[in-house]
Amino acid sequence: MSDFAIELRGVGKKYPWFTLDNIHLELPHGQIMGLIGPNGAGKSTTIRILLGLVQQDHGEVRVLGRRMPEEQVAAKWDIGFASEDMRLYEGMTLEWHMNFIRSIYPGWDATYAQLLLKRFGLRAEQKIKGLSHGQRVKATLLLVLARRPRLLVLDEPTTGLDPVARHEILRELTAVMNDDGRSVLFSSHNTQDVEQISDQIAFIDRGRIIDCMDKEAYLDRWRRLRLEVPAGTTLPDLPGIIQFRQNGRLAVATANAFAPGMANAYESQGARVQSIDTMTLEEIFIANVEHSREEVGA
Repeated sequence: MSDFAIELRGVGKKYPWFTLDNIHLELPHGQIMGLIGPNGAGKSTTIRILLGLVQQDHGEVRVLGRRMPEEQVAAKWDIGFASEDMRLYEGMTLEWHMNFIRSIYPGWDATYAQLLLKRFGLRAEQKIKGLSHGQRVKATLLLVLARRPRLLVLDEPTTGLDPVARHEILRELTAVMNDDGRSVLFSSHNTQDVEQISDQIAFIDRGRIIDCMDKEAYLDRWRRLRLEVPAGTTLPDLPGIIQFRQNGRLAVATANAFAPGMANAYESQGARVQSIDTMTLEEIFIANVEHSREEVGA
């Protein structure tokens, strides 16, 4: 059995105005991967390919050990998918939807469904057309989570939600991971959500995976060095510094592989290190995208 819930190797898909290029992703069993990218970066296309909804032009896709799209029917029994643009039947109640899903999936957990109703503040007898946007997202996630799928694939699930609703949903996703056998792929352009719950982070931009790493490794390796540079001083290009910007006597160096010796190297050339700052995941993402685009344009 594979060690990975999701495996994409060399996957590509070409459209007239967009190309998904040589995607390589591996999600270990029992972990949450955040797939971060701006709108139009290729997150949804990647998800459609791994779900078998779109066939790749080349490359290999395996989900829960099954080849996609050839074995998608068997794989989907153990996959739960939710997207911010999914639609439920407006004129039917949430209870009707719960009974419908239960009739299809034998793994439906009625006790867990009732617990989610309470946690999400939903009423089973209420019709979908009477729910707010946040309540509809919660209802969709309830229908997915109560199936107890081995793999959750969530495409921008928190888009448009107020902070309280986002917190409730992220809390429940974290609780889901108490079962070590369950895995989650969570796509978003909201880095705060991803930083809160993910184990692995993948950055995607313009159809390319520009970086993929353990979250804690990202946060540990990236730093910003704020420098005071005397007039006439030229500082060396240091390995691990991907961006250097100077305005007068003040400069900021961004490191994607920080080492304490960097500060010493700058100071030996006459600069004064004012501070060495950690970076948020959002700052890391923006710096990574800017660096990747500069390299492609070079």
